[in-house]
Amino acid sequence: MTHHDIPDTYNRLWTPRHDPVLTISSGDTISFDVRDAADGQLDDYQNGDPIPDRDPARSYPLRGPVMVNGALPGDVLEIEPLEFTPLGWGFTASRPGAGLLPEDFTEPFTYKWDLSTGPTTGFLDVATVPLRPFLGVMACTPATADPLPVMPPGNFGGNMDIRDLVVGTKIFLPVSLPGARLMFGDPHAAQGDGEVCVTAIEAPLSGALKVTLHKGRSIPSPQFQTSGPLRPGIEDQGYYATTGVGPDLLEAARNALRHMIDHMCFTYGIEPHEAYLLSSVIVDLKISEVVDAPNWIVSAYLPLSMMNR
Repeated sequence: MTHHDIPDTYNRLWTPRHDPVLTISSGDTISFDVRDAADGQLDDYQNGDPIPDRDPARSYPLRGPVMVNGALPGDVLEIEPLEFTPLGWGFTASRPGAGLLPEDFTEPFTYKWDLSTGPTTGFLDVATVPLRPFLGVMACTPATADPLPVMPPGNFGGNMDIRDLVVGTKIFLPVSLPGARLMFGDPHAAQGDGEVCVTAIEAPLSGALKVTLHKGRSIPSPQFQTSGPLRPGIEDQGYYATTGVGPDLLEAARNALRHMIDHMCFTYGIEPHEAYLLSSVIVDLKISEVVDAPNWIVSAYLPLSMMNR
């Protein structure tokens, strides 16, 4: 087993044309720093400032591609996060036309988080959020003739934003190209299931991964195995949940979130845009029922252990 420091190179598209930045063998480990999804463009932003214009061409800087010796199409790459440490700050933002409720929130809003004080961070005086850092984007490069943007995800992986891909979880990725061409980025300091406003706590981080190649095994899309309970300590005080009911799962999810925003505004005295951003970081959307046609149920779960009053 060999340890590698990845070179300071970033790419922003899925394509087999990128020059490899590193070649490793099965069982090797990689250390890295990775920039936030906005590539540091909000580094100087302070809450209450005018929201700065951002260059979308700088979004989603990814590390890689990392070549893995012996990896061939049809193999599986196992990624084991060993360390994730947020680097001081993060942001959550909503923007017009994006997120689960684009018609409800037509004005941009950005909140900057202080991540320098320990294992938790605060949202106004309303919530204390435990940090659970992970990488929102991870994949072996797909076999694509035309370059693909980082969003949306696909069966190859990519912009998955699965909140449980934290240290201790093992992630299994299908290999589509010789050498695997692993790329990763979009670090998050915390996120709820659904990432409903289209951002989590987007934060630069440092980290380390172990990479293992599995020959003779194929999977159709990413899979993962957690090391134990999903969020130990967070569930101890229970949840408050709202529901959305109807024949369309997406609309049911939207209604569950709308009802949760109403609840948070009434109970905690915050504004709707603040509740929307906080929901993206701590509220979990769950499919509760899909067998009683024609109506399905989606529930939005608010962990009460994070709420300060």
